[in-house]
Amino acid sequence: MRVLVAEDEEILAELVATGLRRAGFAVDTVYSGDAALAYLGLYDYDVVVLDRDLPRVHGDDVARRLVASGSRTRILMLTASGTMEDRVAGLDLGADDYVSKPFEFPELVSRVRALRRRSARPVPPQLERHGIRLDTVRRSALRDGRDLDLSPKEFTVLQLLLEADGGTVSAEELLERAWDANADPFTGAVRVCMSKLRAKLGEPALIRTVQGVGYAL
Repeated sequence: MRVLVAEDEEILAELVATGLRRAGFAVDTVYSGDAALAYLGLYDYDVVVLDRDLPRVHGDDVARRLVASGSRTRILMLTASGTMEDRVAGLDLGADDYVSKPFEFPELVSRVRALRRRSARPVPPQLERHGIRLDTVRRSALRDGRDLDLSPKEFTVLQLLLEADGGTVSAEELLERAWDANADPFTGAVRVCMSKLRAKLGEPALIRTVQGVGYAL
């Protein structure tokens, strides 16, 4: 759901981030190892796409510290060096997966999704409740057979509500897991997204507001 891209080539970092956002992820970008450590200390990421050759703090040291902290964040190493020795070294540092530059973007997205599934409790490829069917692989959503045509953000919010299995999800948790670090917690972003999602789901209404607590499906 939430990904940190740590890559010193700013253009590449933003290209990766843009592609991951289009795939439905909330993404933050940093360009140095010290910034990566700062963000990893502040936010709960599912996956970090980590370039090994970061300035100020090397990517290897970022990986070591992350693993030593016991973090659940999964590490996808991204590097220009693709030799077997480098791949083995990266994995030995605690990386969960390894991608060499240049790479095919669909493969990167697929690997990030796979790592995200490993970072949390298992989520089935299809989530169903009250006539809603969400395919987390094909990124499709139906209600009683009708295509909902959701935006990436609406899809993520609906997925979080379905994963809660009838439980309440707070606005703070939705903001943390579906938006990036630039989201202002004092804006009505969650409320606006929820309003649009309710409209697309149609009647009878399925999402209820639990006053002072959050939202439930």
